Amino acid sequence: MKLEYHDFERILKIGIRLCTEKDRNKLLESIVENGMQITHCDAGTLYLLEDNRLVFKIMKTLSMGISCVAEGEPMEDMPPVPMEEENVCAYTAIHREIINIADVYDSDRFDFSGPKRYDALTGYHTKSQLVIPIENNESELLGVLQLINAMDEQGNVVPFDEQYNIMIRSLGSMTAIELTNIAYTEELKALLYSFVEAFATAVDERIPYNGSHTRKVAKYAGILADYVTKKHEKGECEEYFDEGHKDKLLLAALLHDIGKMVIPQKVMNRATRLEEHMERVEKRFELLASYYEVDMLRGRISEIEYQEKLTELKEEMEFIHEINDVGYLDDEKYEHVKCLSQKVHVKEDGTVTPYLSEAETQYLSIRRGTLSPSERKMVESHVVMTGKILDKVRFNKNYSMVPKWAASHHEFLNGTGYPEGLKDEEIDIETRILTIADIYEALTATDRPYKKPVPREKAIAILRSMALEGKVEMRLVDWLEEALEEEDL
Repeated sequence: MKLEYHDFERILKIGIRLCTEKDRNKLLESIVENGMQITHCDAGTLYLLEDNRLVFKIMKTLSMGISCVAEGEPMEDMPPVPMEEENVCAYTAIHREIINIADVYDSDRFDFSGPKRYDALTGYHTKSQLVIPIENNESELLGVLQLINAMDEQGNVVPFDEQYNIMIRSLGSMTAIELTNIAYTEELKALLYSFVEAFATAVDERIPYNGSHTRKVAKYAGILADYVTKKHEKGECEEYFDEGHKDKLLLAALLHDIGKMVIPQKVMNRATRLEEHMERVEKRFELLASYYEVDMLRGRISEIEYQEKLTELKEEMEFIHEINDVGYLDDEKYEHVKCLSQKVHVKEDGTVTPYLSEAETQYLSIRRGTLSPSERKMVESHVVMTGKILDKVRFNKNYSMVPKWAASHHEFLNGTGYPEGLKDEEIDIETRILTIADIYEALTATDRPYKKPVPREKAIAILRSMALEGKVEMRLVDWLEEALEEEDL
């Protein structure tokens, strides 16, 4: 039998298909199926080299309708083949040699007790066999392909034509190269994720709740990305996330707060307005009470005035405790703080003791949250630092957008976000998803030292009000709510 042009054309076309296949299991199945088609044989088995043993991965037998793929743990009825020369597959692996057996029942070169037992149990008849080593371009052995029972045009079992050896070996080499490339890609991906985990661990050590925040943002971003894809499949939107695209989004989610490593802990973890200043205020009020007592004893104020001052100090201290950890300071309380900041005690010698220092007044006057304007700017700078840190990481072209998505998660569609004030089309859908996931998680989080969680309904309502202001995309807010409801079900 002479190989024709179309035979080589076929193997080239198979090679092109193999180069575009990125799924490892599909590649493994492809080498078996294509090997069987090229040689017109009835069965094929693939073993991969693992821990110096040949481990069964795939078996196909057309005449018996068998198509078996091993995933995870080895199969009990297909134990690993030890690297011992009496076994034909092991011999091929050891010597990197193609073995062509015309009839296993007529050959005493190898131990064929295994195939014969299989035949006795199943009624199958193993006759011709072609065993090929699978090597990559670095001469590394990846495994062995075993083809069984070549057939002529009439369906009779015949020996494997030796002219097909080079084609099958080429097929094996092309597959092995692609498998190696996939393995390299997976190793690089694992390395990248290990760095991400290292970064996240570093942040977790400084800001205990942030690790939970990071992973939950990734979770919500993933849920929303899956829902966008579902909408795309229904023809309701153009955007979608395949596995690779979603993978990049989740990586950006895990990295989005990496810049918080450089923000002082006392700022990141400020649970109340006064924090460490509270003890100083309490001691000062105790001191003020003593001053007023001295004033009474020296006749500067009456007993009644003294009691009034004690009541005033008690009420003002209660007020300070009340507003110290509220999320929002209304106008009435804000004005109360301003009045309180004007109160002072004056000793006989003219020494003035204010009820509140300038810094304490500033903290208690914060309208929303617990951070002063300067501290808020410091926290907001974390996105700039995220960008700077990630700029030092060499992302390949596949992941080149990850730093941008991660560092832009505080940008708003109407241009009021930070740090660059991006607007509309300047903000990718990946960033829009991260922004919504980040806000939703922050609103519903139960582990923040500086705020109480809000229920889902209120969090979605807040996001909708932000969408009405033009900050976030209403469509994505609606889809997040729908996706979370589906998760519950």
